[in-house]
Amino acid sequence: MIWFWAGIGFWLAAWGLNGWLARSPLAARRGVRLFIPALFGLTVLVLWQGVVRGLGVPAVILPAPSDIWVTLIGSLPLLWIDFMQTIVKGGLSGYAMGCGAAILTAIAIDRSPFLQRGLLPIGNFVAALPIVGVAPILVMWFGFDWQSKAAVVVVMVFFPVLVNTVAGLAASERMQRDLMATWGASYWQGLFKLRLPAAMPFIFNGLKIATTLALIGAIVAEFFGSPTVGMGFRISTAVGQLSLDLVWAEIAVAALAGSAFYGLVALCEKAITFWHPSQRGRT
Repeated sequence: MIWFWAGIGFWLAAWGLNGWLARSPLAARRGVRLFIPALFGLTVLVLWQGVVRGLGVPAVILPAPSDIWVTLIGSLPLLWIDFMQTIVKGGLSGYAMGCGAAILTAIAIDRSPFLQRGLLPIGNFVAALPIVGVAPILVMWFGFDWQSKAAVVVVMVFFPVLVNTVAGLAASERMQRDLMATWGASYWQGLFKLRLPAAMPFIFNGLKIATTLALIGAIVAEFFGSPTVGMGFRISTAVGQLSLDLVWAEIAVAALAGSAFYGLVALCEKAITFWHPSQRGRT
């Protein structure tokens, strides 16, 4: 039980420190803002380790973080192959195709009242379809390799980015659009010099939402058929073999990859939309 009480004690002490830092004037400093969530995550891991070790929880139910770490380090070559198959081939390719197609479709919708009234309602309907129903169909259409996973990702990311882009293109003020027309600007000049820059916060909001959807879609699609590599394939087979430490190692890699991908998109947003009040307020 010493593991259990040690984990509880560390968690309480770190919780108190986090609470004090969050209320103190130091909370405005960048280093402290990064330290608070890092410490909170560390306390969760320590509490997890203490509860599992202290209560003797079997590894087939919930492995300790130390066991997951050992499996992760020992399985790095396998995890790297799964990462390349699922995240890079299926996830990133589908993300790029889906987001690019969504932005181009949003511009077409902006140009056509018919598409505004016809395509968007259908898009909302398609976006509501469950991925577990769509994924097997796309796997049968595109095969068991990464192409079918990319197709699932395209379906998942297309409509969130489309809706946000359409809303962003309509975000510029009417007076600004009238001013561009007064200066004799064409549609494309108004689009690239006014409306697309004004829509960038909306577009990046959709792109950030799509980062997590792309990861989920690529992994879930592998449950319905894939080569003998991939994160979804590995998770499903490891569960059948009761290798829960490998399952959690794959989950940890997916979580880190998703967080890094989201952070990369957020950095691009900050660099491109530095002029926006929301970004100026964060500096």
